[in-house]
Amino acid sequence: MPKGIWIFVEQYNGQIRKVSLELLSQGRKIADQSGEPLIAVIAGEGIRDLAGQAASYGADQVYLLDSPELKQYTTGAYTSAFNKLIKDNDPVAFLLGHTALTKDLAPRLAQRLGVGLASDVVDMETDPEKFLVFKRPVYTGSAYSFVGTTTRPVLATIRPKSFVPSEPDTSRQAEVVDAAVSVDPADLKTIIKDIAIAVSSRPALTEADFIVSGGRGMKAPENFKILEELADIVGGAVGASRAAVDSGWIDNKFQVGQTGSMVAPTLYIACGISGAIQHLAGMGSSKFIVAINKDPDANIFNVADYGIVGDLFDVVPLLTQEFKKLVNE
Repeated sequence: MPKGIWIFVEQYNGQIRKVSLELLSQGRKIADQSGEPLIAVIAGEGIRDLAGQAASYGADQVYLLDSPELKQYTTGAYTSAFNKLIKDNDPVAFLLGHTALTKDLAPRLAQRLGVGLASDVVDMETDPEKFLVFKRPVYTGSAYSFVGTTTRPVLATIRPKSFVPSEPDTSRQAEVVDAAVSVDPADLKTIIKDIAIAVSSRPALTEADFIVSGGRGMKAPENFKILEELADIVGGAVGASRAAVDSGWIDNKFQVGQTGSMVAPTLYIACGISGAIQHLAGMGSSKFIVAINKDPDANIFNVADYGIVGDLFDVVPLLTQEFKKLVNE
């Protein structure tokens, strides 16, 4: 019989990604409803210290795939190792955060296992026949579909910020299992020699609670400085529309939208962004949206909770002053 709801606990440089904590918290609720154990799976090298954190967010058991071959993510090594682990243990479901890593891993794993995949899920609930039914956006976020899979394990990637992480219970204990790492040499087609890391004090776009983004209305790359000043006051991130990226004003790692990052912060401030459907698909799940644009008919106002019709070069500095006052109070 299949056993357990598995959560891929993604880590980077020894830090668990926030989306994984969100999944563990939601997975705990589903495990309690279904009577299945909740099992965390962590891959990397020197990762034992992360088992306690996974337990504090609800895991009953933690599988550690600890190996030099898994220190840095490569498609072949991770697919090979996870494929064997899943086939040997037969979980009922395997859930992953919808991140740059898993967008590469999950479909390859689905192909190896011969199962269906629900991707970019924003909600899920238990179902007596399919075990889980997933809600996912379609048509660039203008509608939702509800999907389930008849194959096992149920495989899905969940969009960050879809669930709220629970408060960690440090008294919780989990059984830690050192899983044997088996990587087929034929799968090792890529070897990471070195990684160049861009150091930033700002949070990653997909994990930020506050994002201020600029579009074509920014007019020039140096003007993004005013957005950076606003973001830094509250420890937020800076984003951009595709128009700003295509103009060469800002690197594409800052792009928000269908072909960039999918974000869901508490507050999203769109500055000089017209509101193309591709951009809305990437930030439409934000809790509160503030739009600043000189054009009162800009499409961005149709999704904004608050709209300011005006020149962003006048409005953003005023917002910066007000945020400074709030932070200093």
